[in-house]
Amino acid sequence: MATVPVNRETVLAFHQGGKVGVSLTKPLKTQNDLCLAYTPGVAHAVKEIAAKPETIFDYTAKRSLVAVVSDGTAILGLGDLGAEASIPVMEGKAVLFKAFGDVDAWPMPVNHCRKDGKNTGKTDAQRVIDVVMAIAPMYGGINLEDIAAPACFEIEDRLDAMLDIPVFHDDQWGTAVITLAGLMNYSRLCGRGLGELRVVMNGAGAAGIRIADMCKAAGVKDLIMCDTKGVIHTDRTDLTEHKRRHASTTSARTLTEAFRGAHVFIGVSVANCVTAEEIRSMGDYPAIFAMSNPDPEVRPEIVAEALGNKPYVMATGRSDFPNQVNNVLGFPFLFRGALDVKAKTINTAMKVAASEALAGLAREAVPAEVQALYPTEKLVFGNSYIIPKPFDRRLFVEVSYAVAKAAVESGAAPATDLTALKASLIARNAARG
Repeated sequence: MATVPVNRETVLAFHQGGKVGVSLTKPLKTQNDLCLAYTPGVAHAVKEIAAKPETIFDYTAKRSLVAVVSDGTAILGLGDLGAEASIPVMEGKAVLFKAFGDVDAWPMPVNHCRKDGKNTGKTDAQRVIDVVMAIAPMYGGINLEDIAAPACFEIEDRLDAMLDIPVFHDDQWGTAVITLAGLMNYSRLCGRGLGELRVVMNGAGAAGIRIADMCKAAGVKDLIMCDTKGVIHTDRTDLTEHKRRHASTTSARTLTEAFRGAHVFIGVSVANCVTAEEIRSMGDYPAIFAMSNPDPEVRPEIVAEALGNKPYVMATGRSDFPNQVNNVLGFPFLFRGALDVKAKTINTAMKVAASEALAGLAREAVPAEVQALYPTEKLVFGNSYIIPKPFDRRLFVEVSYAVAKAAVESGAAPATDLTALKASLIARNAARG
């Protein structure tokens, strides 16, 4: 199939009319269908839910519907452009939910959730919370998207505590889940346990904070985080609550100093902020996760030249380089697994389980049909292949099931027949063609 160039004209043509619509799950072709779908028949479903509220998951679309909520204050790579401008991204997220996780999602951009009560200024966390609480009855999950820090932390934490459905801010956790999967496989390749790794991170926003949380939950002990002022250390007095949790007791004060002897660099910051000299100062067999988009913190060719024939792992956020850290490997399947077992949250155990499933899948032989989609890459577990590809259909079963199993075992979801669930995921995946 011929590829279409990705430029302004082709992209705008693709978006003409939007990317999402409504698809009916029941027929509506006869008078009898109309009576079943609406009046008078619908009254039976209404009364059943009123009498037994838990049946809302049985008689509505709630159990498979996710709201994609944004105020447009941190649109991917573009910043604060407002709720209206966020719609193409929110529609795109809904498309990815359906295409990869068979999850029905709907864009929900929100206006008038700023501190000035209008559509400018910083996010008012309480206003966003109020809006989501008001619309939550229709949805089985809430995906928060492109909401600027620090409000995003409060919004997710409070909604997660207040609602009995999963609340997940993908900008915080999505990159973290995929990064941890890559880190797990790098750990295997270099022969160092997660607890032995020395990690330096540049970027202390929503993604950086949660990557640090995930790494430490999985066993990383030595992690130095940097922000625009340098190393986040225990002597600093200008730290937010979330940065303070990751303050290090270290003599390093700059990113360059933190690089020395590090095994892993994780970047969620700005383009071209890492030098060849800093890469050469790292320990043997380093891993560089340079995930700033569209341009990484350090380009792969600079790393290759700096390290020569020495072994290393390189990952970016781009699809034109190996080891792409792509959130689409996570959120569709995290929600698929959570929704299938009626989980009330997406907890740390479920996120780590997703990372482990992703890492495990990358170590398995790749089906021929997946390899055929990537003719210029050799998809065999090793330095250039530590993370699965998004179009690997095994993700639907393996990651979704791992998340569902962790939800049940951690108490985030009621007891479920997991064997039957896995069989249903396999059958559903086959039926998707």
